[in-house]
Amino acid sequence: MAKSKVKTAYVCQECGAEHAKWQGQCHTCGAWNSLSQVNISPIAGATGAHNALGFAGATAEIKKLAEVEALQTPRIGSGFAELDRVLGGGFVPGSVVLIGGDPGAGKSTLLLQACTKLATKQGVLYVTGEESLQQLALRAQRLKLPMDGLSVAAETRAEVIAGHIAEQRPQVVVLDSVQVLQMDGIDSTPGSVTQVRETAAFFTRLAKQQDVVIILVGHITKEGGLAGPKVLEHMIDCFMMLDSPAGSRYRTLRGHKNRFGAVNELGVFAMTDLGMKEVANPSAIFLQRGEVDSPGSIATVTWEGTRPLLVELQALVDDVAGGHPKRVAVGLDQQRLAMHLAVLHRHCGITLGDQDVFANAVGGVRINETGADLAVLLAVLGSFRDRVLPRELIVFGELGLTGELRPVANGQERLREASKHGFKHAIVPFANRPKERIGNMTIHGVKTLAAALEVVSTL
Repeated sequence: MAKSKVKTAYVCQECGAEHAKWQGQCHTCGAWNSLSQVNISPIAGATGAHNALGFAGATAEIKKLAEVEALQTPRIGSGFAELDRVLGGGFVPGSVVLIGGDPGAGKSTLLLQACTKLATKQGVLYVTGEESLQQLALRAQRLKLPMDGLSVAAETRAEVIAGHIAEQRPQVVVLDSVQVLQMDGIDSTPGSVTQVRETAAFFTRLAKQQDVVIILVGHITKEGGLAGPKVLEHMIDCFMMLDSPAGSRYRTLRGHKNRFGAVNELGVFAMTDLGMKEVANPSAIFLQRGEVDSPGSIATVTWEGTRPLLVELQALVDDVAGGHPKRVAVGLDQQRLAMHLAVLHRHCGITLGDQDVFANAVGGVRINETGADLAVLLAVLGSFRDRVLPRELIVFGELGLTGELRPVANGQERLREASKHGFKHAIVPFANRPKERIGNMTIHGVKTLAAALEVVSTL
């Protein structure tokens, strides 16, 4: 029997793009010196492992969509309400979840806590490839976690792990981490693009066929992206990032992809001596305003996934020390800030061309929506004019290039959340005005940025 011809390709270690020949720069992502040679051929070892598990070579049955029985599979609760929120209600059997984050953010700690809780009710297998079992046990003892029900293994070979899953039949499997996993039939080192891609595809097929939840832990590159090929994010069902702002004990878990729930959902945790603890009221930590009112501070309410979140925005406007004026935004879109300053000049006659402008979302949260546009500009104006805005004022709204204020989604839910926290005044887009009174709030609906500035001058 003739051997299959081995094909040589050059794969980018940053994005996973394949090239026919070596070159200095990847044409897909633009990275330099990132191409490495790999041999692409039929993987006998991997194929044998697939056949041994009984999910390769089978012919798919074709059905009409109406004939498919749509069963609502009960979700598996993680034991953390914030984690379940990001997941969309818990783990879905047969799904693959990828969690990434910076080193030391708490990925392994959070998963170990969740696994020890789950192990009291169902089968859970925790596979570590970076730590020894002794290190894992010491961490569990330090966090005072129940250790009786959790099954653990120190292994990096995908075929051996698949054998453990077939033997133990757990409902949840954690693989820490995907960058150390390897398959025997692949001529590449662990952590390479080929190994990460093939092992992720292998365990994705295994999860679907065995109806088991597989959780993959991923590393972060120095650029802040997930290490490994981008195709990894397309294969899995749910992708979450655990962010750890510098100098803060709080951690934010944000969903970037979820086939079974809302995207961009946010969960908040606090790192303590006993591991991760949930923050039941995130608005309280992101709205920790100082005792002394200062110019350039304002509160806004953003919409994260399925809930409102109150955040304090701060701005600082100062004379340019030399050179070009700076436009710096932390937790906000810097390009959007520059665009709004141009709107402020064009439609309100206020120029900040000779001023440095700095904007910050307090607490390390990242605001990805447009509902904070009006609040950012009012904070900038408060700092520029050295005026303290009322502490009980809440502001939200999207700003257009023609100076109009556009409505945002879930306006009434945002106002109700602000009312619960004691806010008395609100400036919102005209279309977001509620039909009924909300608490004791005085709500000002405005159509333009100029009208919003007039309302602020009367408060």
